[in-house]
Amino acid sequence: MGIISVSLTDDNIRQLDEIQEIYGLKGRSDAIRHAIRSAVSEMKEMSDMSGTVEGVLVIVHDHHGEMWIDQIQHRYESEIKTQLHSHLIDRKCLEVMIVSSDSSTMRRMLSDIHSTGKANYVKFVHG
Repeated sequence: MGIISVSLTDDNIRQLDEIQEIYGLKGRSDAIRHAIRSAVSEMKEMSDMSGTVEGVLVIVHDHHGEMWIDQIQHRYESEIKTQLHSHLIDRKCLEVMIVSSDSSTMRRMLSDIHSTGKANYVKFVHG
């Protein structure tokens, strides 16, 4: 097994400790392995999409003053059929979008959202 050194923010460390506690893991290394398995599962789900996909995209992000979400919504306006914006506690925002798109565009959209590093939560639920 390899050993790596990683720099994490205080918030990342808190979240890692939460993962460890919630899932009853032995230590932070197990929590990191769990997080990696979850990310790999999400990547597999994205790569398995084919043809036209329809579903609900849920995004939680910091206060709506951020321009990146507007850019995503404009870039993919033809794929977003309906959207809802709601304010949450702690100056967070919830975006719920009904999306219909070809799978390659949907993968690109999800990649664009993740690559900003500004979404606290992203989940695409498709049928």
